[in-house]
Amino acid sequence: MGAAILWGVVAASPLIIGAALALLRTWPPRWLGIVLGFGAGALMASIAFELWEEGLDLAGPIPLIVGVVAGALAYFIADRILDARAAKSKDSGAGVPLALGALLDGIPEQLVLGIGLASGEPVSIALVVAIVVSNLPESIGSAADLLKGGMAKSRVLLLWAGISVICALATVAGFGLASATGDEFRAGASGFAAGALLVMLVDSMVPDAQEKAKQVTGLATVLGFALAAGLSLAS
Repeated sequence: MGAAILWGVVAASPLIIGAALALLRTWPPRWLGIVLGFGAGALMASIAFELWEEGLDLAGPIPLIVGVVAGALAYFIADRILDARAAKSKDSGAGVPLALGALLDGIPEQLVLGIGLASGEPVSIALVVAIVVSNLPESIGSAADLLKGGMAKSRVLLLWAGISVICALATVAGFGLASATGDEFRAGASGFAAGALLVMLVDSMVPDAQEKAKQVTGLATVLGFALAAGLSLAS
């Protein structure tokens, strides 16, 4: 259980660190777009080389595809609800989709991490670095947009602290549930995270990066993909 708590905190900490970095300084839009593009590429690599590949190896295509569809629908519906509430309150809602994506990705991803720890699977340093590379830009971009949209600094920090705590607790929950779950559950959880991330990337993160960084977005995305893919393969 101690290992689950430790690695849960390590895996979730980039989310709150990124928010803190956004609070410490004002990021120029171009640099923020580059960070978002880099993070989008890293998340694409995470989907391809970790979530999808691991889910397929664990239980085959059916649980994985069911999870992907469920994750995509969950993000889509939750995002539409948040958009409607933002429209009623006359709030821009900027940054909220990235925070939602981090939550819907982080919970199942860290559940799987906890289950793996309970079964004795080692956690590699390369994997931890890959998590940091993908999560840090996501939280920086969201927190910066939330601040620009008028949200108070204390609320932004509290939001991302809450997401970090929930994700860290998911690792502990996965460790505790390991004996009651099988490979199908792990594959479905990986698929859920992948589906939520794919919708978030297409609907929010990549368009936001393109708007801010213009032509540099593609290059930043490829660099993020290359680094995260290399780290995933090394793990």
